[in-house]
Amino acid sequence: MNGATPAVQQQLQSVMSPAGTAAHTVAGISWVLFIGAAVIFVAVMALLAWALLRRGTARPVHGKIWLWGGGVMFPVLVLVALMVYSTQRAPGWLATAPPNALHVSITAHMWWWEVRYRDPLTGQDVTLANELHLPVGRPVSLGLNSFDVIHSFWVPALAGKRDMVPGRVSHLQVEATQAGVYRGQCGEFCGEQHARMALHVVASAPAEFDAWLAAQARPAAAPDSALLVQGRQAFMAQRCNACHTVRGVAEGGRLGPDLTHVGGRLYLAAGTLPNQRGNVAHWIADTQGVKPGARMPSSPDIDNATLNALAAWLEHLK
Repeated sequence: MNGATPAVQQQLQSVMSPAGTAAHTVAGISWVLFIGAAVIFVAVMALLAWALLRRGTARPVHGKIWLWGGGVMFPVLVLVALMVYSTQRAPGWLATAPPNALHVSITAHMWWWEVRYRDPLTGQDVTLANELHLPVGRPVSLGLNSFDVIHSFWVPALAGKRDMVPGRVSHLQVEATQAGVYRGQCGEFCGEQHARMALHVVASAPAEFDAWLAAQARPAAAPDSALLVQGRQAFMAQRCNACHTVRGVAEGGRLGPDLTHVGGRLYLAAGTLPNQRGNVAHWIADTQGVKPGARMPSSPDIDNATLNALAAWLEHLK
């Protein structure tokens, strides 16, 4: 990956690898379910073996006792016990955000994520895409909504799923307990590229997060070479600004992701391609080959010199 990649490696996308307060609760409940299911399975198999061994010698059984006892009462008692157990262990702070919580807005699109922060110095929105940064040890309140169809926010290592419904804002609170990169995924089928709608969460120390947010609030870096100037001119000439915003260069594009600091992100196209040299040009030239059905058209008619300059400028935006 590029130089923006944190030193920690990407963690498993699994509910059994919790790295957040809510996720630890979910993992604990999951282990109870796994162990309980295993015990019940072993007990049923033992009962079956006992019945087969005593076939022909055992006394007749009473069907109604087994039907009502094993088929009705036992499942009811187990399910009620599980409901009480899981309800009592739900973190109390999920109901209301604590005073020191960080508030982040996430809007799901087909097929990418728009992430908005509030700059603590100016109060202005700071917009990025497909990447959520969190400070370790601080509660974060996520405001979730959808631009088009029903999506679902799901980062297994941090919390359970939460549906994102057009016209409605739902809330989810997470708190990362250790630094790392955690992969999330849209958990509700939302169309052709549902499988390529990933979100990466970067949890870092509070000081590192504050520095990152301050950098994200700045406008795009000025080009410092003729190649980068050519790339910025190509961005305007190719009308990329009709869909994309680059603060300090072109503002107003809202159909596609904000590209002000795209060069510092881990992946392109919602987790589809690592943000490495060459992949930006590949994505621009053959968008539909990489991610068929994406709202961005391919641009195979751009000459190589212009394409390389445009890609170099976008990679420069960190």
